[in-house]
Amino acid sequence: MTTTMLSSRDFNQDTSRAKKAAMAGPVFITDRGKPAHVLLSIEEYQRLTGGARKIADALAMPDQEPIEFEPPNIKLGLRVADLS
Repeated sequence: MTTTMLSSRDFNQDTSRAKKAAMAGPVFITDRGKPAHVLLSIEEYQRLTGGARKIADALAMPDQEPIEFEPPNIKLGLRVADLS
């Protein structure tokens, strides 16, 4: 795996070079000499994050204990509409 460092200026001037470099490994984009962002290929990103997930799967939280939730009872002040 090859690691590439690009300044923000170099990244802005040659994004195609950054995209090609990301196929070989992470591309660190620096601001004022300090790493600020990382560009990865989608394959590497999915490998690191465990692949694509659906929002329903993420919200289901299958590995968590069930959460007890007892919402309070609410009284609605309903009235009959006066249509006269």
